[in-house]
Amino acid sequence: MWKGRDVFYAGVNYAEGTFLLVCFLLFTDNNIMLISLLIVGIILIIVIIIFVMAASHVKTGWGGRKTSKESNASLKEANKRLAQNPKDPQALLTVANYYYQMEAWENAYKTYGTLTEVGGSNDEFTVYSRHGACALKLGLTDAAYESFTVARSVRQNDFDVNFNLGLMEFQKNNYEKAAAFLLVARTANPEDAAALRYLGHACFKMNKYKEAMTFIRQAIELAPDDKESLYVLGECYFEAGQTDQSLKIFTHLRPDPAIGAIASLFAGNIHTDQRQYDKAIEDFEIGLKHDDIKPDVLMELRYKLAVCYIGLNDVPKVLPLLRQIHNDNPAYKDVSTLLTKYQELNSNKNLQIFLMGSSADFVALCRKVVIAYYIKGKVKITDISVTRNDWTDITAEVNTPRWSDIVMFRFIRTQGVVGELILRDFQSHLKDLKAGKGICVTVGTFSDEAKHFTEARLIDLIEKDKFTSILKNIESRAQAGDAKK
Repeated sequence: MWKGRDVFYAGVNYAEGTFLLVCFLLFTDNNIMLISLLIVGIILIIVIIIFVMAASHVKTGWGGRKTSKESNASLKEANKRLAQNPKDPQALLTVANYYYQMEAWENAYKTYGTLTEVGGSNDEFTVYSRHGACALKLGLTDAAYESFTVARSVRQNDFDVNFNLGLMEFQKNNYEKAAAFLLVARTANPEDAAALRYLGHACFKMNKYKEAMTFIRQAIELAPDDKESLYVLGECYFEAGQTDQSLKIFTHLRPDPAIGAIASLFAGNIHTDQRQYDKAIEDFEIGLKHDDIKPDVLMELRYKLAVCYIGLNDVPKVLPLLRQIHNDNPAYKDVSTLLTKYQELNSNKNLQIFLMGSSADFVALCRKVVIAYYIKGKVKITDISVTRNDWTDITAEVNTPRWSDIVMFRFIRTQGVVGELILRDFQSHLKDLKAGKGICVTVGTFSDEAKHFTEARLIDLIEKDKFTSILKNIESRAQAGDAKK
């Protein structure tokens, strides 16, 4: 007996032959009545074909699969057999496959589970692989892993089994095992974006950046909307020393709602390392415009933005950021120390110049300090030596009613601890100049070794408190002078 598809093709062939015959008769001027009859015959055949096709599709479908009626019959027969023998392997497999196709995952899982206990199925791979798949749908990852492992022992190179095992190992941070499974999955299906994605991410986690770049690039070609993989590719480029490529990716990702904040942070860090503070500020500000930023990323964006403003010596913009971070988390990095420092700098212009001003402004302030240091004496500055960016030496001839001598000042631009080595160098310069006295100034402190070194030498140490007082006196005098004018 012919199937519906056979009838369809026979009808088509017949209709084609009839059409050719009609054409022949038209061109040979034969009986018009005969032609009309043939045309009616063609129409009837087409109607019959459509009817047969519809009936065939209902019964078997174009793929020749069982109809729901036949499927129900098979299920009914399987249930009868299970009523007689609850451990009938073939009947259990029929029922389990039915549940699986219907996506009744819990029932399918239980039935396949019974089969794994009973045994005797002639399709062990299907039983265990589908049992694992159902377990995954139900969130039973341990059971899924166990079933997939058994299925893999039957068929080692199956894509789905290796992919699922690799994905579960990846989620447990077992990246080496994950990569091993995912490599097999990739071999089985080189064009699967998900397998390439997780394989690339696993390699990245293992610091295998070149391999990671290869797999992630392939995954992105297949799934261009995978922004997370694009971000990881940017990190791979950075770790491989390809900073320009990395920066292009992070800059491109800055507007993305999901990953834009972290991408902005990374781009800003690169620009900060390059001392391109203006560009870094732009990166961090774009990052801060996003909604729902993770707390740790939000805190770091604010902190790094403050660091950039510090690099530009923009104290008024530093303080609000530091206060905001301090309010949220006073223990975050060195925020408490920075906040104290810059609040003080903001309230003392001369201190700000001493630590952060240009070289010319710094030297001009130091000259004022030298002249103001001996109020009752006459001071003539004879030499200024900016030997290093972090300190300046000024030599002066000082005449007072009681004594006259050469005095050398060293101004150190730090709020940290000054050690003994700087003072030994200072002592050497004093000897070369045959200076009678040396005065070393800092807004930080001197170490115990430094203080011990100067005990038997004509070197005075001026630390933060005393120096701040001197700066305030200079400021008061300047204001008094302005008032007189």
